[in-house]
Amino acid sequence: MDSINQQQPEQNRRDLDGMDAVKRVKDMVDDAKSCFFTTEGAIGPSRGVRPMSVREVDDAGSIWFLSASDSHKNRELAASPAVTLHFQASAHAGFLELEGRADVLVDRARIKDLWNFMLRTWFTEGEDDPRITVIRFVPERGYYWDNKHGEAVAGAKMAVGAAIGKTLDDSIEGTLRF
Repeated sequence: MDSINQQQPEQNRRDLDGMDAVKRVKDMVDDAKSCFFTTEGAIGPSRGVRPMSVREVDDAGSIWFLSASDSHKNRELAASPAVTLHFQASAHAGFLELEGRADVLVDRARIKDLWNFMLRTWFTEGEDDPRITVIRFVPERGYYWDNKHGEAVAGAKMAVGAAIGKTLDDSIEGTLRF
């Protein structure tokens, strides 16, 4: 038996590979916009965990960030490129965990592509700030929890299920392989 899913009349598990996994990641990350970015070998007070704003998810599934060259995270990545990302798009859906590797690049053209004026809060010299680096995260595996038809349908199914005493769950979850 599959724990709480034992009375679920619908298929609520779908593992995704390759481009299907990339599409799921792009859709979920575009909704979430930010994540918890966790490095190994923490040297700062956050124990290697910090919120990060995603700048882009490319067509290959790589997730791009901007970071300061003198940050704890950049030093941690120099020691070990292993990273875990955790996303949450809404209160009830869009949960995503990704494991992979990150590298730090100094690529002025890529910085220009990813730049947004609001980033001057952290990079006070603007897009030409010499401290700006690019982090490219390449996912290797992950897991997602979401709903199939959006929050309105998921909420309606839950309400009907509660009223009639039947499991009507619109959830979908599965392993992601890249």
